[in-house]
Amino acid sequence: MYIEVQFSMRDCSLFPGTALSCKETFSLLYYEFDAATKEPPFWEPESYKLIDRIAADEGRFTNSADIIINAEIRSIPVTKKGVYFAFRDQGACISLLAIKVYYITCPEITKAFTHFPTTPTGSEVTSIEQATGKCVAHAREESTPSFLCTGDGQWSLLNGGCACLPGYQANTEKQTCDVCQPGMFKDSVGAAECRDCPEHSAAAHAGASECRCDTGYYRAPEDPRDMPCTRPPSKPQNITVTFKDQSTVVLAWLPPVSDGGRSDTLYRVVCDACGGHVSYNPPQMADESFNATQVTVSGLNPVTTYRFQVYAENGVSSQAPVAQYLDITVTTEASGSFMVIGYEAEVPSMVSNVRVTSVKSTEISLAWDAPSDPYSDIEMYEVRYYVRDQHNNSSSILTKKEESSLVSLRQSTDYGFQVRAKTSHGWGKYSQPIYKKTGQLLGTGDEDNTQVRIIVGATVGAFVVIAVIVIMTLLFLRRGTDECNKKQPSDCDTLEYRNGEGLIVTFSKLHGVLENPPIVQTHTTGSMTTPLFTQVGHHRTYIDPHTYEDPNQAIREFAREIDASYITIEAIIGGGEFGDVCKGKLQLPSRPEMTVAIKTLKPGSSEKARVDFLTEASIMGQFEHPNVIFLQGVVTKSNPVMIITEYMENGSLDHFLRVNDGKFQVLQLVGMLRCIASGMQYLSEMNYVHRDLAARNVLVNAQLICKIADFGLSREIESHTEGAYTTRGGKIPVRWTAPEAIAFRKFTSASDVWSLGIVMWEVMSYGERPYWNWSNQDVIKSIEKGYRLPAPMECPEAIYQLMLDCWQKERNHRPNFASIVRTLDRLIRTPEALNKVAQNRCTTALGLDSVDMTQLTSVEDWLASLKMSRYVDNFQRTGLTDLEAVARLTQHDLTQLGITLVGHQKKLLQSIHTLRTQLAVNMSEGFLV
Repeated sequence: MYIEVQFSMRDCSLFPGTALSCKETFSLLYYEFDAATKEPPFWEPESYKLIDRIAADEGRFTNSADIIINAEIRSIPVTKKGVYFAFRDQGACISLLAIKVYYITCPEITKAFTHFPTTPTGSEVTSIEQATGKCVAHAREESTPSFLCTGDGQWSLLNGGCACLPGYQANTEKQTCDVCQPGMFKDSVGAAECRDCPEHSAAAHAGASECRCDTGYYRAPEDPRDMPCTRPPSKPQNITVTFKDQSTVVLAWLPPVSDGGRSDTLYRVVCDACGGHVSYNPPQMADESFNATQVTVSGLNPVTTYRFQVYAENGVSSQAPVAQYLDITVTTEASGSFMVIGYEAEVPSMVSNVRVTSVKSTEISLAWDAPSDPYSDIEMYEVRYYVRDQHNNSSSILTKKEESSLVSLRQSTDYGFQVRAKTSHGWGKYSQPIYKKTGQLLGTGDEDNTQVRIIVGATVGAFVVIAVIVIMTLLFLRRGTDECNKKQPSDCDTLEYRNGEGLIVTFSKLHGVLENPPIVQTHTTGSMTTPLFTQVGHHRTYIDPHTYEDPNQAIREFAREIDASYITIEAIIGGGEFGDVCKGKLQLPSRPEMTVAIKTLKPGSSEKARVDFLTEASIMGQFEHPNVIFLQGVVTKSNPVMIITEYMENGSLDHFLRVNDGKFQVLQLVGMLRCIASGMQYLSEMNYVHRDLAARNVLVNAQLICKIADFGLSREIESHTEGAYTTRGGKIPVRWTAPEAIAFRKFTSASDVWSLGIVMWEVMSYGERPYWNWSNQDVIKSIEKGYRLPAPMECPEAIYQLMLDCWQKERNHRPNFASIVRTLDRLIRTPEALNKVAQNRCTTALGLDSVDMTQLTSVEDWLASLKMSRYVDNFQRTGLTDLEAVARLTQHDLTQLGITLVGHQKKLLQSIHTLRTQLAVNMSEGFLV
């Protein structure tokens, strides 16, 4: 729930005298109650929880004549049926003008042809509620549609969706599936549009998924639905018969006049009285066809009458009631002659008077007279030629004229030539061969020398042309480089990130603008979109601000000074070592207003505290990467001193994951890991060691992009000590720190890799505390003895193996950040590699278990140990108060209890399994005693 308070307040300095009791703030508190409680509690400070200390806008107090109305909004997590609010004034002159209590919902929405209902936001600003949608009318679910409702009432990260059914087209503007009108169709599920029916088909009714063929037209089963309907071909035409001998007949024909609108016409020959000893070429098998227009039938008997039927068929002939064929009857005779009964087969006449008209060394020209056939038109001629006595190795050319020139012949060689004609009845016979010998060039050597000289000259000329082109290209490129050098480097750098085998995603770094260039889709599993981010190149090296003699010089060099008048503080959102952390607005001249995070330095802090506070800004200001928090600037010339950074709506990663336990898909979690690894790769390549990498120091924005933050413990790598930095004391985050860094206080990028492995474990376990409730000494001893954290629940084996690689004892055996980024990229592109879940081993170290279930005394304690106290009422309503009864629960039982989140079910089932095992062990030990 949210509460908005409008109030006015006077500045204490406006009161006469010294108002010691005056404070320019008031406290906002609340008390939750169940439905049975109707009276507010007695006023006792411990009965109410503090929501926040409310202050008026800083620097905007005035005298009583000018009243400024302030408005502050705060959120509270609600766990019971009702809530009371209380206001505690501690001496300020305050007037409460209006109070509004409300909750936020993500509005009803239709997207991806899926309807999502109005959905209330979660119990905290950073919590995310997942809504499952339903397909709109006439649509089908392609993958489970889900939408995330964020704490500010906005929808984010749509997964899955629906698609319009056949017969309905997508209306993306209205998000509806509109019916196809009569005469149109749509044959597939998806975003395709309705189309007009193809030729020779029609759709009489609306919503057609295909158009029905007109009478006499058909569609083959394998034909696409947008193909026009077709007909069988007409019968073959102009069959001719050639009788080679008394047992072999060659049948030839012309294609049908009509192919029915198809290109798959085939032929089939059926013979009456042909026995099994008859053979066909092309081979004629049962129910088989061929595409040649000629067939040779062998093995016939002499003096026998045969009837041949030549069928022309295509893909729709089987659907036609009548087959089309040409019928011919042939009778063989003992002499080898033949008769054609029922069909007059006319053979074209032979060409005559074939003669040589010209002879050269490699060319001979021929001419001939057309056949004397008054009933047929000549379609073309075929000229066959071959070396004498080698007629089996002949070549041929086609021509429509009564002359032809044959080129590329061999010199001084005797060739044979034959010509035949083709009419509408088919090919005629070849003419009788004539022979002619090609000539021979005189002075062949001179000709060859001339050809060699021509070739050499052409080659030299080509080299000259190529040389000119190369020189001009180099001059052009040099000019382009000179022009580039005159500009800022950011104007000309092209940054490439190899995103898989052969795939290059390129970004141009223009004018230093690197505002979050994500590549979304991602990779997609099903319809889920996973955000990926490119590695941004850089050529700078980190400079340690502590090396400056004057620390203020480093601040001036690396952090931009911002005028305090450009900044408006809206609310306090947290506290830090040096002061408050606020949310506000930054309005720079000629730029749009932006939301920012503001760290303030406590008034009255020492100069050393001021320098330490601003040192983080001088470190942060050297970084520019989409996965590292971006510094907008600092305020040092007025009080309070401030550091201005980009605002990350979802706060720290560990808190964000705990609030949204079990709500993300594995691929989305891996995408977050990829963001963190990419940012750490950038810092490592800048020769920078973070020293405090943990989920609490990673921030998350509204698009679920993770960014590295908190550079308070970070230091530069000193290359002369093998990239190590020796600290001078101070606290070390033991649970996240590599063993060599704990033992010797030497930090490297390899120790940051160890920390990244711990962060991976935090992410996959939704913000679980590493090593649970162990003491720091227990953690150190266990790691030294080889203990490593077990795989989180439902963690992919590939991710857990990457964690173990990061936790290698020898730092040189750990992967570097670039290698980790490549591994995560490969897993994102091949999400099936994430399906295999790592075995969750029951491991202990120093005799310690993460949780000893047998020490728990109630269901409430058990749920509290799992951070699942929200389900206490679910168990109490059904009378489940005994841990032995809990140990018998199944997944179906949990669903009946109202526990529907898959992640929460898995977490509870894993604990139930452990509880069942430990109870069984205790019972067996008691029996033995």
